[in-house]
Amino acid sequence: AGVEFVTETDTETVALMTHRYMTEGADPVEAAKKTLARLEGAFALAFLFDGYEDLMIAARKGSPLAIGYGTGEMFVGSDAIALSPLTDRISYLEEGDIAVITRTSVEVTDANGNLANRAIRTIQIDATRIDKGGHKHFMAKEIAEQPGVIGQAISHYLSDRGEIMLPDSGIDFTQVDRITMVACGTASYACLTAKYWFEQIARIPVEVDVASEFRYREPPIPDRTLAVFVSQSGETADTLAALRYCDGKAQRILSVINVPESSIARESDLALPIYAGVEVGVASTKAFTCQLTVLLLLVLKAAKDRGILDDAALADHISALRGLPSVINTALEQNDTMRNAAYKLSSARDVLFLGRGQMFPLALEGALKLKEISYIHAEAYASGELKHGPIALVDEDVPVVVLAPKDALFDKTVSNMQEVMARKGKVILVSDAEGLSEASDGVWESIEMPKVADLLAPILYAIPAQLLAYHTAVAKGTDVDQPRNLAKSVTVE
Repeated sequence: AGVEFVTETDTETVALMTHRYMTEGADPVEAAKKTLARLEGAFALAFLFDGYEDLMIAARKGSPLAIGYGTGEMFVGSDAIALSPLTDRISYLEEGDIAVITRTSVEVTDANGNLANRAIRTIQIDATRIDKGGHKHFMAKEIAEQPGVIGQAISHYLSDRGEIMLPDSGIDFTQVDRITMVACGTASYACLTAKYWFEQIARIPVEVDVASEFRYREPPIPDRTLAVFVSQSGETADTLAALRYCDGKAQRILSVINVPESSIARESDLALPIYAGVEVGVASTKAFTCQLTVLLLLVLKAAKDRGILDDAALADHISALRGLPSVINTALEQNDTMRNAAYKLSSARDVLFLGRGQMFPLALEGALKLKEISYIHAEAYASGELKHGPIALVDEDVPVVVLAPKDALFDKTVSNMQEVMARKGKVILVSDAEGLSEASDGVWESIEMPKVADLLAPILYAIPAQLLAYHTAVAKGTDVDQPRNLAKSVTVE
């Protein structure tokens, strides 16, 4: 009672409550701790006090928070990227930590009120490289960087002799009967793609869940289950909560992340960095293809350990994988063709994406990218599901993007595509030269991809999905790097 708010933010309550405790005689540290004890939900907070210029208090629960160490100065930020222009020495607060910070010191107490030591790490982020590099948008730069970062990821996990090198973690794939994969958004489509790979190549059944649903249905986690969590930031709140649900239930917890110091990485038995580098654009591009690359290496490792792939078969896959950066460079040379197709898409109100088999998750990703940054309504379907409802939407005003490399499922996908064309649907067909020579007659636009081993097609076909979305958004004049209502890292549930 008697408190006047001047903003509409819930955070103001924290400041007003702390101020009240101070007017009742508490010092700043005591007042902040009393306030924090009453807070519910997730937060990352920094307290500054008028008249106490050499004092800052930081606290976290559910959301990430890092402390940066300078010379005679200290910083607080959400993560290493935020702090990289200021310092390369950071420590991460853990769940429930409270830090009392001066210009030259930090004192951390844990959730139980005990003094805690949080290791100071030297980070390897070059803040001067966080720029557009001559491109119009960060997203364009990050799409163009994919050959390099994919090559970097491959080199980190492959020896010169073609051996897949993973850190020793106690994960024995011969003892894994089942894999549960959990992620959000684009990362969940990386998991769906990996499901095809794990089941077809390593012969391990896989369940894929979106993190926001996973723990609320309270799924049983049988013995000999490996739990895999995929997150670019390593701080995605729903994914982190799902990981904690599995802790103590799954045989081992493995994460695929882009930030090795992140919460998800620290709470995993094994964390596999994807080495994508800093990704600024909200719509994930290079992180997605690097996630796929690292997951594919994990699949090949599992298949080899289980005796399903012999040395010759593994060597063939590794050879194809080493050539992937060059193939992606070739795909990027189709940029002008994709810009022309995107210009046509930019006037549509609705777009459908179709894919079959391991192309289905890529259709989902293509639809997500388009709606994220161009604000055009887009949906994706497994091609064979078209006749079970979505074909009712098809007419001359609804473009249909078909992702169809010339593989064992190509003829079936083309049959579905022809059903669209028979109803005056406008098809953008993305395929290789052989596929286009067989099926491009009558299509609205065709986009040629280089021929690639079937196993690598999902990584390659991410490129047209990304560039179609990018050029459509540019044609519509939307904010490509910071689309409305979206954040790069979702750290609240």
